[in-house]
Amino acid sequence: MRDSPILKSCLLLFTLLTMPVVALAAGKCERLVATGHPDYPPFMWRDPQKPQQLIGAQADLLARLGEELGVRIEVLHSKSWDKALDEVRSGRIDLLAGAPLTLADLETMDYVHPAPFSRADVVWVRNIASFPYIEWADLRERRGAAVGKGFGKAFDQYAKGNLNLEQGGNLTQQLQKLMLGEVDYVVHEREPALALAHILGLQDDLLALHPPIRSEGLHLALSHNSACNAPWLRGQLAKKMTELVAAGVPDALLQRNLQRWKEQQLQPASAPNP
Repeated sequence: MRDSPILKSCLLLFTLLTMPVVALAAGKCERLVATGHPDYPPFMWRDPQKPQQLIGAQADLLARLGEELGVRIEVLHSKSWDKALDEVRSGRIDLLAGAPLTLADLETMDYVHPAPFSRADVVWVRNIASFPYIEWADLRERRGAAVGKGFGKAFDQYAKGNLNLEQGGNLTQQLQKLMLGEVDYVVHEREPALALAHILGLQDDLLALHPPIRSEGLHLALSHNSACNAPWLRGQLAKKMTELVAAGVPDALLQRNLQRWKEQQLQPASAPNP
């Protein structure tokens, strides 16, 4: 007796309903492409041996997430942070690592919570010449330095009207002035300044004062226009990220890549792989 169309449809529906959700999701999207800031150690930077790829704490965390989900995540260089944003907003790249949460980008990206990393702009001083610091007003009678602006609208406006804050040069020059006593403090982001301090051998001579001038989470974000953006993937990314953060994995990766960056800078330059 021939099977009826209704029976065949029921059997197909039963097979789909009983198929593991993971298998359905993996079958739809087995590969994700991610990007991020190409010059942001120890969070992320270009691989000296494979310049088209990015490495760092964020890249290592993405690799760990991929292992947990059974999905291959490839981290590619996008030339600049602005280019990385454009690629993810358009959906040409699926994931953006190190994304600060903004109202504008909520229209183009889904942010994964919790944020595994954070960025903080802090006041750096010499260990031997520290001073009491609780609020911005404690900086008014002191000489400071910063590389450019961009420490938040509130601080930038306060600094313009109240602080003796020298602008210009690069971070190496500003830290040298700090060590020579030519300025009392330097305002800069915590982890990148710490990475440079390791290269200059100043990690034990500098102190980051608390509280930070500004602090914000650095999220993993999934493009609305990604072909892989589905409820299963969003849910699993949030679940696995929560587990990894609770286990202290991002902090461990940050410390490991701080040392990795330092060792790379001390090695003689070699030709990258084609």
